[in-house]
Amino acid sequence: MSAILVINSGSSSLKYSLIDVELGHELAAGLVERIGQETSPVQHKVRPAPTTGAAPTMLGATYESERPIADHRAAFAVMLEQFAEHGPSLETTPPAAVGHRVVHGGARFFAPTLIDADVERNIDELAVLAPLHNPANLAGIRAARAVFADVPHVAVFDTAFHQTLPAAAFTYAIDAELAREHRVRRYGFHGTSHQFVSESAAAFLGRDLAGLRQLVFHLGNGASVTAIDGGRSVETSMGLTPLEGLVMGTRSGDIDPAALLHLARRAGYSIDELDALLNSRSGLKGLAGRSDMRDILAGREAGEEASTLAFDVYIHRLRAYAGSYIAQLGGVDVISFTAGVGENAAAVRAEAMATLGFAGVEIDHDRNAERGRGIRRISTDDSRVTVLVVPTNEELQIARQTAELL
Repeated sequence: MSAILVINSGSSSLKYSLIDVELGHELAAGLVERIGQETSPVQHKVRPAPTTGAAPTMLGATYESERPIADHRAAFAVMLEQFAEHGPSLETTPPAAVGHRVVHGGARFFAPTLIDADVERNIDELAVLAPLHNPANLAGIRAARAVFADVPHVAVFDTAFHQTLPAAAFTYAIDAELAREHRVRRYGFHGTSHQFVSESAAAFLGRDLAGLRQLVFHLGNGASVTAIDGGRSVETSMGLTPLEGLVMGTRSGDIDPAALLHLARRAGYSIDELDALLNSRSGLKGLAGRSDMRDILAGREAGEEASTLAFDVYIHRLRAYAGSYIAQLGGVDVISFTAGVGENAAAVRAEAMATLGFAGVEIDHDRNAERGRGIRRISTDDSRVTVLVVPTNEELQIARQTAELL
């Protein structure tokens, strides 16, 4: 099979990768940002196709430009232009298929799915559950199908990996009929990343995935943790939307629902204002005025009270979920950290694990402080629980699932 083109279409961005699935190599990747604004930055990176057996190398040449890009169809045209000008040529060797990231599949989609008009309609209907994500995902799908009409297109859903959640885990304790009518339940997100990391951890350790109890912390601007038993998601922190759970860059995570009623009654907040508060003005940003963990860590080092509190709240929530999920699993064999914060913030990893000695976790602080690109162990050799840093690769996972379906 020739390379697979992976499309991740966001509300104002288009991220793409051309991946040789057999070799596990990214041949080219790019990003178009600020779609619909006055000017849109465009970045395209290229690496010559490696030979069989060659070690993976970083993407090489980078090409950057700026221009106004009106919508996702125009962004897709710019992507094609980048491939034509800088390679690899999609005209000479068109992709074997196009894999699309779709955030919300509801309870309808539990596996990679070949896209047709009916699937498009379902993704559109599910936009009520992910209004910031599904419409953008669908715009990317439609733009891609218009250009690559003769190759299969596959949707890979963020929620699909969590379709194995037991009813006790996905059910909210509200009026059952109302919940069914409006599809109110836990769906979970970051599933593609959680699946990739858990499978990569098992392969790295040479262990059978079916015999492992794992926790995966996906800590980026958005953050979630998943309990994985034998390769199956059995509990996850995000819920109906990606708002529930851990403290995030700009999102609150868990909060007493009555606090929102209180703000509506006493401060006059509307539904839209509460939505903006919880999604855009909360989390680290709400606590310390900055959403980037690097800024929080710098502020903490400088003795800033707000940054110190933000860090402490962040860690408190991580520990709370770790303890809860270890209890649900009946113990844990492997804990993995991934995404921007998880892969790069040694202080976050160290503090999150500091109280888990009772569960068999023992961190090697020298290993934890070391930086590296690949999978690495940060627990001691004597630790009963293996703790890893596992770089995520959602694009490769989408490409693999696309190839497997076809």
